Amino acid sequence: MGRDIDETRFTREGRQRYRDKVKRDLIVLQRMLDEGRFERERKLIGVEVEFYVVDDVGDPTMINEELLSRIESADFQTELAQFNIEFNLAPHKLAGTVFREIEEELQTSFTHADRRASELDAHVAMFGIIPTLKDLHVTIQNLSANPRYHLLNEQILDARGEDLQLQIEGVERLMLQASSIAMEAAATSVQLHLQVSPEGFPGAWNAAQAIAGAQVAIGANSPFLLGKELNRETRIALFEQTIDTRSEELTAQGVRPRVWFGERWIDRVMDLFDENVRYFPALLPLLDEEDPEAVLSRGDVPHLPELVLHNGTIYRWNRPIYAVARGKPHLRLENRVLPAGPTMADIVANAAFYYGLVRGLVGQDEPISRQLSFTAAADNFRAAARDGIDGQLFWPGVGQVPASELILRTLLPIAHAGLDAWDIDPADRDHYLGIIEQRALLRRTGANWQVRTFRSLFDDEGLNRDEALVEMTRRYLEHMRTNEPVHRWPLP
Repeated sequence: MGRDIDETRFTREGRQRYRDKVKRDLIVLQRMLDEGRFERERKLIGVEVEFYVVDDVGDPTMINEELLSRIESADFQTELAQFNIEFNLAPHKLAGTVFREIEEELQTSFTHADRRASELDAHVAMFGIIPTLKDLHVTIQNLSANPRYHLLNEQILDARGEDLQLQIEGVERLMLQASSIAMEAAATSVQLHLQVSPEGFPGAWNAAQAIAGAQVAIGANSPFLLGKELNRETRIALFEQTIDTRSEELTAQGVRPRVWFGERWIDRVMDLFDENVRYFPALLPLLDEEDPEAVLSRGDVPHLPELVLHNGTIYRWNRPIYAVARGKPHLRLENRVLPAGPTMADIVANAAFYYGLVRGLVGQDEPISRQLSFTAAADNFRAAARDGIDGQLFWPGVGQVPASELILRTLLPIAHAGLDAWDIDPADRDHYLGIIEQRALLRRTGANWQVRTFRSLFDDEGLNRDEALVEMTRRYLEHMRTNEPVHRWPLP
């Protein structure tokens, strides 16, 4: 969620100064790009995983600070609610056996966190949305203690001027009114980072946008919210609606949402930063003492804190990141479309599929942005969120086909070629893409496993709805701890 925050009130003068400072940062960023100051040729990737903290029956439990004190690792951090924590994996070079190494590190860290949680009669869990969640868990009282979360909540509600209205249409329908952004904590995700050169960024971002629908289809893991079966990846709609600063009237006027797929392909990375500054007012207008022009003129590297903070409050599904590491500036592409879970093996398979597809598409003679309309990419994203692996997706030269067919016949070969271009170990390539292949063949995602198990318990075994959700969650958690990919999990 960003840096710690001390200020709690913002003046009109302060907001104007912040806007001016963001624009200065933007000018300096363009100058750095023009002067070729960015780090290149470092094939680095990173992974962030968000977790629930739950009790023995799968209910969220409000102990993240106590749990973090027991974990004693800077790689784990608080998240929005007291039942969330996040793990940040150190950057890895994208080559060789990187995916095997990442899975081992993620699983080791997860096991450590889960053991510490057991000392508090709790567990760490990976869901897009945990099926046992109830509205009493997602209240402002259960936000994490860090002031930045409460300030973000206040600013979003102030900007909106009214309570949040959630309306999600799926297998069932959910409508509710929320007086805080705490419901957003129900959506836990995996973020994949890829360091990209400035000239390579547009192609990589366009490719990531083009495949977002396929990623969601094969990785869906959020079919339930507050006891209702909704979309296969309900997390998408939930996140978009709980971080929406627009009133009904502003939405009707076409004002862009802060959780945003975008509206066009890009030609340069500055297209995204420019849009972020032009279209979105500041949520957290915190001023820093850095003078970016002076820092750059003396040969040092500016951190552009205002622009970075502003960029961090615009939640693109594929987001540009400016950062400084080891005294060198770089650009990263942050992919945010995937839910957490079901297992670390599944998470790493999703990552391998993503990195392979991005590289494979970028390496094609004809850019995907010239073959696929942006509207079609956005429609694919929506269809996949709604229907998951059973959705219909459009692809150039293929047409409208089931997501499973598109993945098996078209996208897996592209991902295979992309991982070869990254010099990934062939055994790792085949292992992780094999998990994707089996999910597509069996049409067995985390979402589909949850739904089929719940329906068996509810329809066939006669459990009531709450009992069926609790029992399904218990079985899910049991399988999750084995780290067996979800396509191997037994069904009733």
